[in-house]
Formats: sequence, C-alpha cells, structure tokens
Amino acid sequence: MRTLFVPLAVLALAVPPAYSQSPQSSQSLQPQTSTVAGTQSSQPSSRPAARTLEPAGPLTLHSAVSMVLQSNPSLSAAVREQEATEGAIVQAGAWPNPVLSAQVEDLRRDNRTTTVQLGQPIELGGKRAARVTAAERARDQAASALVARRSELRALTVTAFFDVLTAQERLRLAQDSLGLAQTATRAATNRVAAGKVSPLEETRARVAESGTRVELLQAEGTLRSARQQLAALWGNPNPRFTLADGTVDQLPVVATSKDVEGRFFAAPVLRQARLEIERREALSSLERAKRVPDVTVSLGVKRVPAPTETEGANASSSRRNQVVVGVSIPLPIFDTNRGNLAEALSREEKARDDLAAAELQLGADVAQAIERLRSARATAETLQRDALPGAETAFKAATKGFELGKFSFLEALDAQRTLFQVRTQYLVALADAYRASGDLDRLLGTEGDETPNATPPAR
Repeated sequence: MRTLFVPLAVLALAVPPAYSQSPQSSQSLQPQTSTVAGTQSSQPSSRPAARTLEPAGPLTLHSAVSMVLQSNPSLSAAVREQEATEGAIVQAGAWPNPVLSAQVEDLRRDNRTTTVQLGQPIELGGKRAARVTAAERARDQAASALVARRSELRALTVTAFFDVLTAQERLRLAQDSLGLAQTATRAATNRVAAGKVSPLEETRARVAESGTRVELLQAEGTLRSARQQLAALWGNPNPRFTLADGTVDQLPVVATSKDVEGRFFAAPVLRQARLEIERREALSSLERAKRVPDVTVSLGVKRVPAPTETEGANASSSRRNQVVVGVSIPLPIFDTNRGNLAEALSREEKARDDLAAAELQLGADVAQAIERLRSARATAETLQRDALPGAETAFKAATKGFELGKFSFLEALDAQRTLFQVRTQYLVALADAYRASGDLDRLLGTEGDETPNATPPAR
C-alpha cells in the first residue's frame, strides 16, 4: 500500500498552502498593540477601557483633546474595525482548499475497486485578485473612518471646551449681577430708612435681587451641564477639573475661500464616498470574474483487481494500481452570475450618485457654518466695541447717581438690566461663533493643531 500514496504525497507537496499572505499580512496576524493617540492597548483584550479621570485643577484645551483621543470608546471601536479589515485581506488572498476523495466500487473483496483522489480547485478570471482589491478598499474605508472620527472628536471637544468657558463667564456675570443687585437693595433700604424714598423702592429692589438669584441658579446649572458634556467625551460622568483654563474673548478666525476650497476636497464625508466608489468597482470586478468557471484538477490512484485468468490463491496479492488524472469544470448554462453582476453595477452607480449628493450637501452645510461664524463674529465685535462700554458707563453713572439721590431706583435698575442683557448677548455671540467653528472643522476635517485659530475681538 505504500506505493498507493506516493503520487498523492507528491501532489500534496505541489498544492499551494491553504492561504497565502504577504509578510506584512502575516505580521498583522501576530499579537500586537494598537496605538490611539499615543496610548497602547492589547489587541486580543476584550475588556472595556478603564474610565479616564482627569486631574483635579484647571483644565487646558490641549489636555482635554489628548484625553478624548486616548479614551473615547467610539475611537477605539474605529481602531478595532480597521484591525478587522486586515484579517479580511488575509482571508481574501487565501487559495481554495484541496479536496481529498475516496471511492469504493463493489464491496466484495475479490472484485473491489478503490479510488483515492486529491483535487485542487483553480480559480480563473482573476477572482482572488478581485477579492483582495475589494478587501483593501474596505481597509482604506476603515482607515478613513478612523481619521474622520478623530477629527470629529477633536471638533466636538473644542466646542464643548468653549461651552464650558462661556458657561463660566455667564456664571461670573450672574455673580456680579447679584452683587450689584444686593448693593442696590442696601442703598434702597438706607434711603427708605432716611425717609428719602417710599418703601416701594425697597420692595422693587428686593424683587430684582430675587430675579438675579434665579439667573445665578440657572447659570450654575448650565455650567454643570457643560462640564458633564465635556468630561463625558473621555468617559468620566463626574468631572473632577475645577475650571476650564482659557480665554473666552478669542474669536475663531473665518476661513478664507482658498482654505475652504483646499479642505473641501479632503473632507471626511467626500473621502468616504470616493472610497465607497472604489470598493464598489472592485466588487463589480469580482462579480464579473465569477462568471468565468473554475477548474478543478485531480490526481489519484485506483486499485483494481487482477485479470480473471490470474485469479486463484494469489488473487489478493496480484492487484494492480492505476494512476487517475482528471479535470472538471462547471458548465455555466443556468447560472451565469448575471443577476449579481447587475446588482453590483447598479450599486456602483448608486455610489457615484451618493458622492454627488454628498458634495452638494457638504457645500450647503459649509456655507451655512461660515455664514453663522461671520454673523457671530460681527455681533460679538459690535457688542464688544460699541454696546458694552456704553452700557458699563451708563450703569456706573446711574448707580452713583442713585446713591447720591440724583436718579431714581427705576433708572438705576434699568441701567443694570441693560448691562446684563448686553453682556449676555455678547456671551451668546461668542458661543455661537465657537459652535459654528466646531461645525466647520467637523465638516471639513482637522488633523492639525488641537487649538483652533482664534483672534481677539476688535476693540
């Protein structure tokens, strides 16, 4: 029987391995670590990342962005997806497995015929190359999605950080307003005690002070919410930082038309749409290659009984072996893969239409974000240059005149309310500018500095 399997052993050595891979692909299968913004995590680990606790004390924008890029779970999920596509490329390049078959004819010992064959399917039409190309395009999409997610998280962090800065300024404004209201109440009380005004003035002052306390409570709630939203980006539901360290008066710079045009082509949504077209083209090539039937080559040994004239006492020892060589190919008569090819081509055209639609939508969104940024900057600069100085001067004059008895309490209260409203409008304009700048970075993508370009408002 030893000679029976000698040809099979030779064929087995000639058969390509179950899968083939490049040195880079083989290295990707080894246990490795993935780096997200400088932090390493073991690939096979399935445990969720530990919650990041920021140090107690002031928090800078750079520290906030670094913690988000290290610990945000959605970014880690994007890294895992990219790692998964590497395995898909390895699998796409695998050769078909050989097939070992055995057949016995006539179970009677003297007339038994045994056939053992080893077959190897051979893919034709470039199917393996088309599979690898499609898998590589999926890997490119995963890498692009990772970059887009990093840009989106950076933009969200910048927006949330400046929301905290604005909320802190609103709280400080509410505290100042409460102090002013308390001063006005004490002044009104003193004037009532001196008999200069009626007790109604004191009642109005206390009502105004109560309204200012309510505004202070609302400002405290807004600040707590902004802090929680910022800390949630790096996975901490209970913020530990004391305050956001930054300058709230720095307005984001409006990007020039040339800068927007240069960033528009590389926007994450358009990059993803173009990669989807390339992937669909590769899938169409794969379906087109599937229309070419594959060939299966087989080689084996057939053990047959001896001729009838030699049968006798030595019949079992006089059996002989025959080499069996075969080729099989399916006939594409009923299934020509026409439907799958038509579906792939339609989806390829759909991907091109999606790219055109994404370009139109992105253009509209970018134009809207730029217009919001310009409007917010103009509003903030106007308030900073014209309204705030006048409101502060009027309030100081009204307060001093009220203390000296030259102005009524209503005039002092009106000046206080005007100053509070102007400051509130200024902070709202700043917040709108930060959000518009963050939306612009999210739409166009940003992989540069963590700190956005900003300029102080005109004075």
